[in-house]
Amino acid sequence: MPDLDPVFAGLPLTALADAALSRARDLGAQHADLRVERIVTQSVDLRDGRVTGVADDVTVGLAVRVIVDGVWGFASHGDLTPSRAAATAERAVAVARTLAPVAVERVERADEPVHVAEWVSAYDVDPFTVPTREKVELLTEWSHRLLASDGVDHVQAGVAQVRENKFYADLTGTRTTQQRVRISPTFTATSVDRGAGAFETMSTLAPPVGRGWEYLTGTGWDWDAELAQVPELLAEKTKSPSVQAGPYDLVIDPTNLWLTIHESVGHATEYDRAIGYEAAYAGSSFATPDLLGTLRYGSEHMHVTGDRTQPHGLATVGYDDDGVATSTFDLVRDGVLVGYQLDRTFAPRLGLERSNGCAFADSPHHVPIQRMANVSLQPDPVRDTSTAELIAGVERGIYVVGDKSWSIDMQRYNFQFTGQRFFRIENGELAGQLRDVAYQATTTDFWGSLDAVGGPSTWVLHGAMNCGKAQPGQVAAVSHGCPSARFRGVAVLNTQEEGS
Repeated sequence: MPDLDPVFAGLPLTALADAALSRARDLGAQHADLRVERIVTQSVDLRDGRVTGVADDVTVGLAVRVIVDGVWGFASHGDLTPSRAAATAERAVAVARTLAPVAVERVERADEPVHVAEWVSAYDVDPFTVPTREKVELLTEWSHRLLASDGVDHVQAGVAQVRENKFYADLTGTRTTQQRVRISPTFTATSVDRGAGAFETMSTLAPPVGRGWEYLTGTGWDWDAELAQVPELLAEKTKSPSVQAGPYDLVIDPTNLWLTIHESVGHATEYDRAIGYEAAYAGSSFATPDLLGTLRYGSEHMHVTGDRTQPHGLATVGYDDDGVATSTFDLVRDGVLVGYQLDRTFAPRLGLERSNGCAFADSPHHVPIQRMANVSLQPDPVRDTSTAELIAGVERGIYVVGDKSWSIDMQRYNFQFTGQRFFRIENGELAGQLRDVAYQATTTDFWGSLDAVGGPSTWVLHGAMNCGKAQPGQVAAVSHGCPSARFRGVAVLNTQEEGS
């Protein structure tokens, strides 16, 4: 197991917990919890092999939540001393008492066993132990390899990394100490047609992951192979024909499908959205609780899970910000809506005895809210169907690879997605690239058209570092695993024609 950040390990965590929790109890709180966090970030960015920016940041602080007579109170501070922790608890209790006259409901929370544990995410090399010079040298080498290729005019490259340390303690006796590391390397090659005043781009398909610096040196991704392949694919893309709009059978690669899962299933099965509690930031959800157990979300091939335990997942953690031990759970099974992502406050509303561990705050100065687990489409459980076999079953279609832009309505129902690379499928074989492709559907029509999923060998964990939610806004990292999948008769638009 990698070592904890020595700065965080040296903080007076026990003394802070004792001071805050005892003060909250003395002031009449029925529940109180303390979070102490240290979040370290760095981003390194290059353009055409030259550094355009290196940004380092550290956020440190403590937060106290309380429940007083069924009403939440919250306060935070950046000073990590026992006296400040006690004073912050006093402020949190005062907030709860101030809010009591206007509170429209009283808080009820699901029970949770007591946990005393330390958890560290799965990685080998802490990226913050690698000199910045080495990071710049590697990104420069990647950039020069791409720029040396014919047709590549510009290259952007970068890496973002986060080390998140979190200590949680509450009045029941739970005390957990955790450390998560995540990293996101990127590069984009651009080809410019100056005569036509146009350009095309192609980016890495590598996902951000819960790994360390070893990810950039060959563990989990073949960077050499991709760097060699991208210029050729980009050159072909610049000469490819524009798509003819109409219905097509689609085979969608995990590098694209993950984002459709995120927007149309991940956000739609957040319980706070489903009940309208969260609506101001990117809307609520069509998948309301009265439809639980009956809504035909998709075909029988659709099995989607929420998972906070997936190795290298961006939303993977041992314990959430409610002190709940994380788990794996079903959201859609055999195409039917069967569950939601929950925290301890929402679980009782569904008659559940325990939360499924989806509480998270992105900062010690923000209140934990219900955030997305690693929401993933499961592969074929019977046969290891390959992507080539899925393609072989299509007479006229498109193979979609890589994510790009998207749009979805405020109910998570009507959507449109583009991608990076599109290949014609003719009589079961790939027949060159296309351009200007977007696919459009309603959520239930799209997932209802799913007629086959690939096997475990096609399953890839992708995701994003920057999922936004709430007011004030919070950012969370989340992964989505999925196999290649085939969809029948999906509407395809020509984005150039639509734009004009």
